[in-house]
Amino acid sequence: MSVTPVPARVLGATGPRASVLGLGCMGMSALYGEADRNESIATIHAALDAGITLLDTGDFYGMGHNELLIGEALRTAPSAQREQALTSVKFGALRTVEGGFTGYDGRPAAVKNFAAYSLQRLGTDHIDIYRIARVDPDVPIEETMGAIAELIEAGHVRHAGLSEAGADTIRRAASVVPVADLQIEYSLVSRGVEEAILPVTRELGIGITAYGVLSRGLISGHFTRDRELAPGDFRSMSPRFQGENLQHNLGLVDELRKITEQKGASVARIAIAWVAAQGTDIVPLIGARSRERLAEAIGALDVTLDADDLAAIERAVPAGSAAGERYPAAQMAHLDSER
Repeated sequence: MSVTPVPARVLGATGPRASVLGLGCMGMSALYGEADRNESIATIHAALDAGITLLDTGDFYGMGHNELLIGEALRTAPSAQREQALTSVKFGALRTVEGGFTGYDGRPAAVKNFAAYSLQRLGTDHIDIYRIARVDPDVPIEETMGAIAELIEAGHVRHAGLSEAGADTIRRAASVVPVADLQIEYSLVSRGVEEAILPVTRELGIGITAYGVLSRGLISGHFTRDRELAPGDFRSMSPRFQGENLQHNLGLVDELRKITEQKGASVARIAIAWVAAQGTDIVPLIGARSRERLAEAIGALDVTLDADDLAAIERAVPAGSAAGERYPAAQMAHLDSER
């Protein structure tokens, strides 16, 4: 696969030197139907070969499957690429045997327990960035971050991160331990981060790793109005993919497509390039499950958006124009960033 080499930059003021695009690996194990294991590993290898060093996962993605998959991919990658790879791990989600979610656990003892299992599954002696997936409302964030700080002191973790945290929580967390980055959904159709959260992360020198940059494929240019989703696909329950919401949102994509045709780039590349253009402190996470989609996403680095382009994109997909919340109501309730 011949693609544009991916450059690197320091993630936040205190974080590691990471690629300007990261690979979100969740879809290789969960929530979007079955994935091809061999193609998933080949995609991770292709990402590393292209210069993508940041591999994002969660210990609850496939109940450990995703970490095992990444561990296998790293073991079978060339040593130089393996040494440059950075693992970004989310923890804390509580699961049932049937695959349901029952809450989050941010207690210090639980944090260290989760880390021990992640290190074993990944086959590494440290995690590069460690973060609770959702803030546990029953445990002060200071206690959760304090446990991560102890893991850093012991050498098991290199950097602390946050996920879907609100402005006040970010400040409290950063008072305990330096925070490398905040992982949060950010895309043309998910822009809640801009109002109160981005100003705080920029004040504190905290980077952003933006997931959902294609809104789970909704604004990729590949999702069609008549598409049938596979059993277990998260999008079958996502408000933005339901009925009139879907029709409205794909209408936004139609408007965006007019701009992409003028630029000679795909819808996905424009959408990723737009996120990247919002600041050098933002690293888009691309959720490619195949080498083909990976190559398309990396091609966003060849797209330059000038002021006129950005204005045209804003007219096509204005802030707040998407129909439907980004998660079902029960999951929205877990988002500290939405409070």
